[in-house]
Parts: sequence; C-alpha cells; structure tokens
Amino acid sequence: MTQRTVLDAADVSRAVTRIAHEIIESNKGSEDIVLLGIPRRGVPLAHRLAEAIAAIEGSPASAGELAGSLDITMYRDDLRGGSYRAPEPTSIPAAGIDAKTVVLVDDVLFSGRTIRAALDGLADLGRPSKVRLAVLVDRGHRDLPIRADHVGKNLPTSSSERVNVSLSEIDGTDAVTISGGRE
Repeated sequence: MTQRTVLDAADVSRAVTRIAHEIIESNKGSEDIVLLGIPRRGVPLAHRLAEAIAAIEGSPASAGELAGSLDITMYRDDLRGGSYRAPEPTSIPAAGIDAKTVVLVDDVLFSGRTIRAALDGLADLGRPSKVRLAVLVDRGHRDLPIRADHVGKNLPTSSSERVNVSLSEIDGTDAVTISGGRE
C-alpha cells in the first residue's frame, strides 16, 4: 500500500499556530472561548490550540481553563451498524459552555457525521452563544451540510484513500499521511 506524507511535524505545528490566530481573530480576542476536542486526536489538538492561544494573547489562562473534551460515542448514528468504540470522558472547563464561543476541534473532517454527533452532544451540555469548527485536515466528501470555520489543510482526496493523522501525544510523532487509493 502506498503512503505519502502531506504534513510533517513542522507543518502540523504551523497549522495549529495559524488556526489559533484565526480563532482569536474571529472571536476578537480570547475571552469566552472554550475549545472542545473530539476524542481521540481532537483532544490533544484542542489542548495545543489552547496553549497557542494563551501564548499569543499573553494570557495567564492555562490550557485546562480553555480546553476540554466532548465524547460523542453515544450520539453517533452508526451505533446500530455494529460499529462500537468505548466511550471516553467528557470534560468541560470549570467556567462551562453557556454563553461562550465553543470551538469543536477534530483531526479530520470527512462526511460531517462526527460533527453532527458533537452538536447533539453539545446541546445536552448547555447553550453556547456560538459554535465553530476547527479541523487539522478537511478532506471533502461531505454527507451533511457541515463546513469547518478553521482548517489547517484542505486536502482533496478520493473516497478510496485514507487520511491518517499522527500526534505525538498518542502516536509519538506528528504527521499527516495519505494511504490507499490509486496505485
């Protein structure tokens, strides 16, 4: 199977920094932002974004005050199909999400179904003033009318290709690769 690297560690770092700047700009500052990562790789991305935002803004806020996680396992529409993943914890910063700008963070935006599930889960937790979406990679092929507000890399792919995101917190290295597809 062929595999090619489309983002290396430096590219991933630059993408996170760029997304952090975009979030600050669109929010006109970092006040009232909550970053919620979608497990698995959205969680470390949310924490990286929170650290970058705090550094850019010179804010004493820690990543833990800005970032949390939102498990969407029980909101997925493919549970009946036998696809199962053990639920992971949902952790919301102490200030909560009510009247905040919540930025959902995920590694790859593909069909949009994960984000639909995240919106359903978010509705059970509170009422944010705005919800935005930040993804490291947008690969297209949407099934639902969902788009990202902040994208690290738009990566047109064929439906037979697989986009693999590796993050040092989980995989020991940072990279985005594409495998499969045309041989």
